[in-house]
Amino acid sequence: MVTVGSVDPTPLRADLVIEYPFTRTTGPVVGAFMTGLRDGRIVGSRRADGRVFVPPAEVDPETGDAIVDMVEVSSAGVVETWTWVDPPRPGSPWEVPHGLALIRMDGADTPMLHGVLVDSVSDMATGMRVEAVWRDERVGHITDLVGFAPEGTDANVELAAGEAASAVGAAVAGEPVRSIRTPIRLEYDFIPSAAAQEYLRAYADKRILGNRSPVDGAVFVPPRGVDPRHGVEATEMVDLADTGHIGNFCVTHLPIPGRSDLPTPYVSAWIHLDGADIGFLGLVSGCDLDDVRIGMRVRAVWKPDDELRATAENVRYWEPTGEPDVPVEQAGNQAWSAKGSPDA
Repeated sequence: MVTVGSVDPTPLRADLVIEYPFTRTTGPVVGAFMTGLRDGRIVGSRRADGRVFVPPAEVDPETGDAIVDMVEVSSAGVVETWTWVDPPRPGSPWEVPHGLALIRMDGADTPMLHGVLVDSVSDMATGMRVEAVWRDERVGHITDLVGFAPEGTDANVELAAGEAASAVGAAVAGEPVRSIRTPIRLEYDFIPSAAAQEYLRAYADKRILGNRSPVDGAVFVPPRGVDPRHGVEATEMVDLADTGHIGNFCVTHLPIPGRSDLPTPYVSAWIHLDGADIGFLGLVSGCDLDDVRIGMRVRAVWKPDDELRATAENVRYWEPTGEPDVPVEQAGNQAWSAKGSPDA
């Protein structure tokens, strides 16, 4: 048993990236907006009282009614508020300092967020008139609109960097845009909580720690430092076995980034360690896919000792132990559910 805060005080940290490139269907409203951009027009949606949303809204935010009336607005408008971005953010479509503004197009009642193509912050002003700057080759994506320039001036289009985004089903002129590719990427500096610090450091010694609730003794893994059901601090850490059972699982037929050592398809499962009351996500290997089942007993397969670090990735995957299964009716979070019940 150890207590939170009793280990190396130097905090762990990691540069993490969440990236999710995907293709989404647009539907009739967003599709009309994207089709308009491909054709060099800006389209909004008009609610029952006549107000126009740009970008278009699919439902009335006050009544919840669907909005189906689409209307074209001007490609010129006014800056309602703005900020200056210096230096540009990673992944920004503009590689040099630039304005970022809420611009209300003529004929619209709501503003849209986009870049303003000016040379310096002194060129920006609330109330300034701007007009759209379009790409020469457009595909039906928000990047078809390079940005906005002061009305009546030549835009500094060099602010727009990189290649145009791609759209699916937009190659034929006159056909509506039905889907687009929309990558999402978030980069951030992560510093774990005190409880998570201990948890991660223990992995370097091939130990898995849980966090015991002071209210009913339930053991959480990974540890949180609090009992989330009762909102009380939980400082007691306990060593858990690196064996357990599968509470539930799924088979995925797409490769998992960074795990080229595991062939596809692969199995993701909730691993319920012996002595813990809730499960956590892990990969299952070392057996045929058809043999994976709820209640199957598994154990951790660790990296070699010389590769161990303060990370949960020290467990490469979970493999069958060959022991008798946990009965299905006892697998999963039954103990957790009982302790969390009003009658516990």
